[in-house]
Amino acid sequence: MTISRRGLLGTGAALGLLTACGSNTGRDDGGAGGGPELSQWYHQYGEQGTEQAVKKYAAAYDKAHVTVQWRPGNYDEQTAAALLTDSGPDVFEVNGPTLDQIQGKQIADLTGLFEGVKDDFNPAVLAPKTYDGRIWAIPQAIDMQMLYYRKSLLADAGVEPPRTLDELVDTAKRLTSKKTKGLFLGNDGGAGVLGGTPLYAAGLELVTEDGKVGFDDPAAARALGKIHQLYADKSLLLGAPSDWSDPSAFVQGLTAMQWSGLWALPTVQKELGDDFGVLPFPKDGAGEPSVPVGAYGAAVSTRGKHQQAAKDYLKWLWIDRTDHQEDFALSYGFHIPARKSLAKKAGKLRKGAAADAVRFTTDHGCAQPLRWTPASQTAYQDALSRIIKDGASPDSELKKVVRKVSAELDRVKKK
Repeated sequence: MTISRRGLLGTGAALGLLTACGSNTGRDDGGAGGGPELSQWYHQYGEQGTEQAVKKYAAAYDKAHVTVQWRPGNYDEQTAAALLTDSGPDVFEVNGPTLDQIQGKQIADLTGLFEGVKDDFNPAVLAPKTYDGRIWAIPQAIDMQMLYYRKSLLADAGVEPPRTLDELVDTAKRLTSKKTKGLFLGNDGGAGVLGGTPLYAAGLELVTEDGKVGFDDPAAARALGKIHQLYADKSLLLGAPSDWSDPSAFVQGLTAMQWSGLWALPTVQKELGDDFGVLPFPKDGAGEPSVPVGAYGAAVSTRGKHQQAAKDYLKWLWIDRTDHQEDFALSYGFHIPARKSLAKKAGKLRKGAAADAVRFTTDHGCAQPLRWTPASQTAYQDALSRIIKDGASPDSELKKVVRKVSAELDRVKKK
């Protein structure tokens, strides 16, 4: 199973707990030249050249011998199991971290590595890696989602790019014809990909800073009701050959607008030239535009024998070596460096839709919060599906979700 960096935007941050895992880590007590031997794990990316790149970075480090392992299969379950043993990695890529890893003292505090540079990291992706004022992983590269629209089709219909959720509903309806649907949010109508994006656009949150439910508000029901209206109006493309992460439906003219990711931009540009634009998810009511973002992080296992050496290596790789960071983000796919200064100066991100994407991420980025558990995610997503496709009452569905999420937040707070 190969997974692109985009995958983390469509999943929760759950890590299953297993009882055993492979012990072939490459770790030893000492390395060549007197430096320690460190084992580093990555999940298996689907982007060609990424594996060779991270091995090249590791080989350039001269203070330790770093052995990189590319881990196919269910990476989250593998790392969850490995962190409970002495045979896991010293440093590893993490889709999170999770509260279980932090509260279980399975990963090391990396706050000290950020001295003098913390403000240069995009705050939206740094926040889910922060707990009790401490930072537990270093964001590597940012993935984000946005709304693509076909300029010529909007011009032919006499409509402007939608800036509010009401305008999105109206514009999608007016753009729908016998040959083309107005909007594509995925083959499930958007339940899988949208997540909390409409709530943030309504000025709400999934979880507040003090650990409370952030969407126990009538504005949440109103926003989700408008997503259902898109479905009820038959403005949504359903049953496309490829799902939302692939821009094929958009470039082939099956839809006038599509929700997808930054990774789709090179393909869209190649196929459509200048005949497209991009937008954040439109605001609703008193809210602001919303852009979901995510970033894998680099973490240090507390079971490793060389924790300080592991921290030194991660500081070198993900804080000091900005050239590696830019290369990792933009040479093997299309992503945004986690450092704001790098995103601002990177040549591939300085103009056009790419520059818009960087601005959207900086101004409107929102990430799934650390306290948002898999159980909360499942309850909310199931309710969203019923609201969109079945026309279930947003108010009553959200009341049930609020109860479930409140219980989950109480549970994790007591750990």
